[in-house]
Amino acid sequence: MLKGSGSQTLFKDKWPLMRPVVLKLIKQEQVTREEWQDLFWDVHSVSSWDEKGPTKIQHSLETEIVNFVKGAKTRVMEHEEDSVLLKAYISEWTKYFTQCSFLPMPFQAMETATGNTKVNKKNPEGNRVYLMMLHVWNTHIFTDIRHRLQLAAINLLEAERNGEVFDSQLVVGVRESYVNLSPDVQSKLKIYTDNFEKAYIESAREYYQSKASAYLTENGIVNYMKYADMKLQEEEKRARKYLETRKGCSSVLKLTDALVEVLVSAHQGLMAGVCAKLISQNEIEKLRWMHNLLRRISEGVQPMLQHLEEFIIQTGIDDMKACADVILTDSEKYMEELLKLFDRFSNLVKDAFTDDPQFLTARDKAFKNVVNDTSLFKLDLPASKKGSMASSRTQAESKCPELLANYCDLLLRKSPYNKKLTSEEVEMRLKQVLLVLKYVQNKDVFMRYYKTHLTRRLILETSADSEKEEAMVEWLREVGMPAEYINKLARMFQDIKVSEDLNRQFKDQHKDSAMSDILNIKVLNSGSWARSSERVPVSLPWELDDFIPDVEDFYKKKHCGRKLTWHHLMSNGVITFQNSTGRFDLEVTAFQMAVMFAWNQRSEDRLSFEDLRLATNLPEPELKRTLWSLVAFPKMKRQVLLMEPVAVSAKDLSTDTSFWVNQDFCLIKAGKVQKRGKINLIGRLQLTTEKTKEEDNDDIVTLRILRTQEAIVKIMKMRKRITNAALQSELIEILKNMFIPPKKMVKEQIEWLIENKYMKRDDDNFNTFVYLA
Repeated sequence: MLKGSGSQTLFKDKWPLMRPVVLKLIKQEQVTREEWQDLFWDVHSVSSWDEKGPTKIQHSLETEIVNFVKGAKTRVMEHEEDSVLLKAYISEWTKYFTQCSFLPMPFQAMETATGNTKVNKKNPEGNRVYLMMLHVWNTHIFTDIRHRLQLAAINLLEAERNGEVFDSQLVVGVRESYVNLSPDVQSKLKIYTDNFEKAYIESAREYYQSKASAYLTENGIVNYMKYADMKLQEEEKRARKYLETRKGCSSVLKLTDALVEVLVSAHQGLMAGVCAKLISQNEIEKLRWMHNLLRRISEGVQPMLQHLEEFIIQTGIDDMKACADVILTDSEKYMEELLKLFDRFSNLVKDAFTDDPQFLTARDKAFKNVVNDTSLFKLDLPASKKGSMASSRTQAESKCPELLANYCDLLLRKSPYNKKLTSEEVEMRLKQVLLVLKYVQNKDVFMRYYKTHLTRRLILETSADSEKEEAMVEWLREVGMPAEYINKLARMFQDIKVSEDLNRQFKDQHKDSAMSDILNIKVLNSGSWARSSERVPVSLPWELDDFIPDVEDFYKKKHCGRKLTWHHLMSNGVITFQNSTGRFDLEVTAFQMAVMFAWNQRSEDRLSFEDLRLATNLPEPELKRTLWSLVAFPKMKRQVLLMEPVAVSAKDLSTDTSFWVNQDFCLIKAGKVQKRGKINLIGRLQLTTEKTKEEDNDDIVTLRILRTQEAIVKIMKMRKRITNAALQSELIEILKNMFIPPKKMVKEQIEWLIENKYMKRDDDNFNTFVYLA
């Protein structure tokens, strides 16, 4: 049979059979399987054999749908009251829209017959029947009453804001009508955004413009913040329920922005005005309300950040000053106070500002000021150093690095404090030191003092836990300490282990000598160990002095070409003191040993200061300090030596002062005289001379100058040409992990490098530097 033959008869024959089924589908009446399948076949037959069949089917189908929609309109419009009309409309629309998914299915053959192959059979959107159904509803009912529907929905929303309860599906249905009735598949939300969304946002804005001002006037700004925060959360929740939330739709965001402008931006100044007071009073909940509100505005939290920084700096410094008498001399109390402050500020940021990164940054910035503050105590370093001549001017720096290093020493050496702590507690406190160290500006000062304390612990063998010592060095590496510093510390541990092997070999070689059993040699690499630059002369007891050549010969046989330099300043030992009271072992420095041995053959004699100077060969400053440690050792009720005339300090000792051994010397515990015991007289005297502190400070400045020069040359070599501002910025970025170079130092080193032909100023631009290869 040829296509087109009898086409008029075919459509006229089939449509009367199709129409009853179509009406049932439109009215949502039950359809049998046979009727459903016949409808598919009839549409297919007409579309295939009748050239104008698809058009005729669509025209007839549209007529039936129009008639149905007109009936639905009549049923809806008979209601005068908006809320009742809304319910009737939603009921009709819900049933109709459901059929929009099913009715197009039997008419898919029309799409194929007209060459539309892009239609998705599982999704009717884009199908001509689907679009036609929406168009009919939109034209014959929705266009006429959408403003009434919209107004009714808005009124219901206002009623809900005032505490009334209603069927939320009514508003949802209106929204879905706006969304689903768009004929343009590509811009499906256009009708919705132009009408429903716009009306929703405007009504919310108007509602809160009147309510917010009244509430603020009656209740004040603090209570208003709670109200505004609560209302914003309510409206966001309501918007996710009633506004479109599909991907690509920003209705909720638009509503929030509009309400933030009304509820927050309009009163931002009043909120910021009470921020400082709330922070100082630790009003966590109220600060949380303020943060929730102001973080919604661009740059809104800036005043809060400023107030927080000011509070942390002022509170931190005030608290440190309040307990200055204790923390100035007690590194443990100092550390506890710093950690207490840090925990307090961290809890404030966590509880009030939910660890907002901006507030964490503000906390860190402010706490860094507290840690590096110099108003309470300071370390005076030379401002600069040119050649070998240090400037007389000094620059003040925080003493925090020194106190942190002292606290580490307290944790790591054998001390009453260390014995009270478990291994886990020691580790925890060391980690806390690393936390505070992050805020220390001049970490090079910390490393120098830490290295000095480590030197003392390793030489005196007073480390409480060697594993903790080595672990601490690795932790310092992990927190970013420069490798050159850390490698020197690691080398110190290596030297101690090598010295232990060396001692065993030396004792094996000198088995016949009684002294070899009690001698402990430490051969230390001069580049790794902290020590004074000067060698202090001293006359050692002959028993020790005779062994020095043997040690040197033994070492030279092991290591050719290496030079041994004896540093008795770093040496110590144990001597036995015996009198009528008892027998005591005294742990002493080499200098103290030299002084005590002056009485070895004449224990009853009185010796003058000059006699002791000749006997020990010690310089006068060191002899005074050593004698003072023996005549006025802290916490000793009976001193080893006595003197006449009585002096107040080591500086008061003179050539007229005479000294003698205290024959009544003994150890007293709990008020009872002990006949035996071991007494440590070394204290904190070890490793220091009168010039050591000054040298340490000069060394810090010298090293900073070298580091600054090195960094400038490195930058210039890489950039070849750079402005002064860019050079300063990159220089600080390189050096900030150890210290921040003062501008004066940077300027001096730039001039020095220019003078020595490492770089020059550009001929055309004075503020630009050029690298000289």
